Amino acid sequence: MSTEHVPLTSAIGATERLTSVSLVSHPLAPLTSSEITKSAELIQALYPAKTNLHFKVVTLEEPSKGQLIPYLDAEHNGQKPPSLDRKAFVCYYIRNTDKLHEAIVNLSLQRVESNVRLGPSLHGPGDAQEILLVEKVALEDEAVKTELAKLSLPEGTAVISDPWIYGSDGVDDERRMYQCFLYLRNPHDPSNLDSNHYAFPLAISPVVDTVDLKVVRIDQLPTGIDHTVHPLGPLDIHPPNEYTPEHQNLRTDLKPLNVVQPQGTSFKATSVGETGEMIEWQKWSFMVGFNQREGIVLYDVRYDERSLFFRLSLSDMNIPYADPRWPFHRKAAFDLGDAGAGQMTNNLKLGCDCLGSIHYLHTVLSTADGEPFPMENVVCIHEQDAGIGWKHTNYRTGKAAVVRSRELVIQSIITVANYEYIMSFIFNQAGELGYEVRATGILSTQPIDDGIEVPWGTVVHPGVLATHHQHIFSLRVDPAIEGHHNRLVYEEAHPMPRSDFNPYGVGYTVEETLVEKSAGLDLNPDVNRTFKIQNSAVRNPVNGKPVGYKIQLPPFQKMIADPESFHSRRAEFADHNLYVVRHRDGELYAGGKYTNQSRGGAGVRAWAARREDVADADLVLYLQFGLQHATRIEDFPVMPCEVIKVALKPSNFFDKNPALDVPPSRQEFNRSTLVAEQHRQPAVEAAVGQDHAACCSSKL
Repeated sequence: MSTEHVPLTSAIGATERLTSVSLVSHPLAPLTSSEITKSAELIQALYPAKTNLHFKVVTLEEPSKGQLIPYLDAEHNGQKPPSLDRKAFVCYYIRNTDKLHEAIVNLSLQRVESNVRLGPSLHGPGDAQEILLVEKVALEDEAVKTELAKLSLPEGTAVISDPWIYGSDGVDDERRMYQCFLYLRNPHDPSNLDSNHYAFPLAISPVVDTVDLKVVRIDQLPTGIDHTVHPLGPLDIHPPNEYTPEHQNLRTDLKPLNVVQPQGTSFKATSVGETGEMIEWQKWSFMVGFNQREGIVLYDVRYDERSLFFRLSLSDMNIPYADPRWPFHRKAAFDLGDAGAGQMTNNLKLGCDCLGSIHYLHTVLSTADGEPFPMENVVCIHEQDAGIGWKHTNYRTGKAAVVRSRELVIQSIITVANYEYIMSFIFNQAGELGYEVRATGILSTQPIDDGIEVPWGTVVHPGVLATHHQHIFSLRVDPAIEGHHNRLVYEEAHPMPRSDFNPYGVGYTVEETLVEKSAGLDLNPDVNRTFKIQNSAVRNPVNGKPVGYKIQLPPFQKMIADPESFHSRRAEFADHNLYVVRHRDGELYAGGKYTNQSRGGAGVRAWAARREDVADADLVLYLQFGLQHATRIEDFPVMPCEVIKVALKPSNFFDKNPALDVPPSRQEFNRSTLVAEQHRQPAVEAAVGQDHAACCSSKL
């Protein structure tokens, strides 16, 4: 990474402590409004008064892990934690230049600790102000208007611009740009602001330079079976394809299903300072954070006061598209690094996005002007019934022991232009933790000539092509299984060879292999390869095995693009199911810190290539999962949710099923209205040691 250190000349006193910040806030609590304002002021004070700065990110700079471990240990031991300075990470441009900087602001000391100008190949993420401005620039450009005029659109037709991060292909892509894809709002109903414009894609695509804020090129899109582009002429306008309820003939036979908790929730939410939140539920405890890039972050996850995970978050995601033609070949979004899950988060609505008794979390992010931007209801916390947790019926007596499973859901929803992602951490009463992604929203579309089919996409509406694509996610897991020196092993099931000991050839064994060096690793369903995080220094009291948690990852097709392509080089996490690396402060994002028009070489693949020792060490895991989205017509005009899940489950961590103490399922508690039939099977049993050698009798 090319960098240049910038002199620190802030005139604000460097030794004055900002007591309202440093003494109130927890070191892991998100920045407050006043902290965001102060951070921007301290950065602005480094420059002459009229210097116009464009703030990309103002967020919490977490203390080092070495500082946080004794702090958290002191909290759990009822001791006074050591004092830790509150700090902010600031990423900004000098406006209308390519001069990107990152800085660390010490809010406790009210001074800028570092301020570095980054190299020319690094670009900051998009932000709401910039994206809206790019839309405006594209639509107001005279050359774009000239191209649109060739379509002979009906008077009053509204044109919509979807700016996409430009991507990388190594061809004149050094400057930070947007590729804008144009659509029409329904020309038959131009006043409908919620019209599905993805049903009316246009073959005109302006490219906007973010420094000069000008259209630098207008690409005409291929609409046939090859790279050929056709001269623009009057547009054949097809019927609309709307998704909003007012345009549907709605079903009338759906009865209400109410989620009611008459005695309130079983979880406890405690404010930690102004912005932090501690959650306790069914022996679980953890702190919830929230930031511009990752959205939800969980810290210090414990079960029954036993340490499990230091930090959990969605680290990265990449959506590469299949169309090989210019300019679609660059279409590969890093939604977290290119924009940020936090700033794209929805304001969740009661009874719509979350059901039941809901607790909402609010947050404050920053604007492009460095001002605080309050966001309400960014996280909803609620309980849900998850069916039967465990059950056994003694068929001899007919007695059933049954427990229903309750789950705690920590959920947020992000909208990335056309797509929605519903992302949830899910806890249950058996010591299991899951991460779930539901993908929905609208397909990103492009125009196609009538009567044509192509193998890289599906026609979902007349004149509308939805290109195949992948969704590849990376979940960052910083484990702390009974401490911070953990190991990764994988378990495989192998058949025993036929022998005198195994004459029938049915025996098999489960063997365990230790991962000693940082690496990218893969699943192998043929041998049921299962990865486990263990603490070899803490043994299960029953069987003597290391305590641990196993990782359940769904198999998925990894990055399809050629390994030497920019898609593959940039999405460093997308070539393996799992990466294990040694912990280093600041290494949080699997695709690298700056993904916008990135070149690769700064993410988890590069970290793993260090081949550091990870056995019984402070290790970090990156867990990959995803969808191969071969588009179908049922995905349009809005896509039914596709659901994928990752699970972290105890493996020799407890001495028995940890959900044994969950109260049994009872009608007086659950108040169901269904009547279940009693079921008993006939059986016999042998009574040993009585008058007869064995007395058999039916128990019915």
